[in-house]
Amino acid sequence: MPQKTDGALDGAVVFEVDFPDVARRKAALIGCNGTLRGMLDSCLPSLTGPVCISSGQYRLLGVDVREELQVEEALGAAGLDWAAPTLILSEVVLTYMETQRSDAVISWAAKLLPQSLFVMYEQIHPHDPFGRIMQDHFLKLNSTLHALRQYPDTSAQTRRFLDKGWEQCVCLDMNHFYLGLISEEERGRVENLEPFDEHEEWHQKCSHYFILTASRGSLMQQALLPPAPASPAGTISPRWSPAALNVRTVPVCLEGLGMASTWISGEQVLLTGGSNRGGRGAETRVLLRGQEGWRTTRVETSVDLSVRLYHTATPLPGGGVVVYGGRSSPLSPTTSIFIVTPDACGPATASAEPVVCTGETPPPRWRHAAAVVTHQDRNFLFVFGGKNQSEYVLGDVSFLSLDQQHWTELPVEGAAPAARHSHSACSYQGGVLVFGGLGRGGLPLGDTVALRPNERGFCWERIDVQPPPVPRYSHCAHVVGDKLLVVGGVWMHSDGVPGVAVIDLSTCTSLEFSLDTTSVPWPLMLHSFCSELSDTEHPELLLIGGGGNCFSFGTHLNPQPVVVDLRPALA
Repeated sequence: MPQKTDGALDGAVVFEVDFPDVARRKAALIGCNGTLRGMLDSCLPSLTGPVCISSGQYRLLGVDVREELQVEEALGAAGLDWAAPTLILSEVVLTYMETQRSDAVISWAAKLLPQSLFVMYEQIHPHDPFGRIMQDHFLKLNSTLHALRQYPDTSAQTRRFLDKGWEQCVCLDMNHFYLGLISEEERGRVENLEPFDEHEEWHQKCSHYFILTASRGSLMQQALLPPAPASPAGTISPRWSPAALNVRTVPVCLEGLGMASTWISGEQVLLTGGSNRGGRGAETRVLLRGQEGWRTTRVETSVDLSVRLYHTATPLPGGGVVVYGGRSSPLSPTTSIFIVTPDACGPATASAEPVVCTGETPPPRWRHAAAVVTHQDRNFLFVFGGKNQSEYVLGDVSFLSLDQQHWTELPVEGAAPAARHSHSACSYQGGVLVFGGLGRGGLPLGDTVALRPNERGFCWERIDVQPPPVPRYSHCAHVVGDKLLVVGGVWMHSDGVPGVAVIDLSTCTSLEFSLDTTSVPWPLMLHSFCSELSDTEHPELLLIGGGGNCFSFGTHLNPQPVVVDLRPALA
């Protein structure tokens, strides 16, 4: 039904085309609803054939759009002026047809409507993990997305329309559209409508849908979408390794997102918080490696650690783990701090001591980063960034003295990095390395920044890496010698999904490695996950959890941990 537009569309007529049985049901609903019926102006004399409703500004036609001659005849009978400027709207319609049929519709419209604009909204990128989940969803509904095979990206869709008779075409994925063409003021209004923390799934969904405008005739060129920048995060040309890193599954059932992990011995990984298909939980678990492989067991803690997601679990130099921050919901940050110490008698129990801190407590947060730094032979928990219920991003730095349990002010010199959340921080040479994250404007960041200790305190130093790594967030990171390994995450780059980026700190260069997941029988989604660097003879990454709520496509959680062979990346 056309909406009232305060006269902006006076003289315009909406022609809606749908299957005959669907059109008849729509007509019946309109006829028995006084509000809908009242939106129509006086009806024209009843027409025979496929015209179900005919009013001055709205005509409803029951005809199969794949039957070109029937559609042409029905539109002509309903009064369509073929020479008039015409807007064609197609919202996830043509992709359900066999591609040959949908191509014919596009060609037919270009041939018969010399002054027209075609606007289409459909799916792209069928082969990455999110795309596979999206396709599986529509297959379960018996609604195959046919066009994806032949037209998998925006470039292919653009060529499709130009080859079918349209004179100009602009096609943008929805990340480009939202971040490049919607004003910051409007984005802020939308994002403040309700609490929201599913950034990864939102950006992935937007990268798998596009909006396209194609024009015929000089009158319609001005209505085309303006071209957006090459990428919302800027033009990036990463250097790719020809070698892919092999990934294999670990035969133990363990899923969850928003957890925090850390090694507590050479054979045990502590896992705290997170959520899974059973909901959010305060459960603490340990992943054990023995002679017979990996297994997982629940850990009974002396104190309940409370429900928390997107927190940090940082190993302490003298043993134990400090658990800081997190949230139970986007309106409920977790403010308690614990030091967890595994029981020497076995992995099934651990003590959890609440930390009562003095000093000026920083604001509560989640999606922050934390690491241990050293100043004048004293250890501090460094906390940077994050978000909370009132701030989209935080940019403050805090230091918790681990021996005094006191929030301490230390001098920090140099230009501070931009505020961010969902970034990484790794201890390095007494200071810390910060990489990536999601910035204030909703754009991923790709900077590498070092916080280095000096006599007075610390100093920020930006590392100019060439070629720049692709900006990303919700990743993990590790330091191996003078290399920073950035694992997984979410980016807005067009080439696949993030694997492992190796940043050489001695040469300030970067190299991207893709992941060979052919032996993984399910889509491997590497965001909201945990990563631990093994200390085995051959360097490996143990990736635990990850996935998310893919909106209407359902929830996908990686059902098992996986191991990534790092030998090609560290050779």
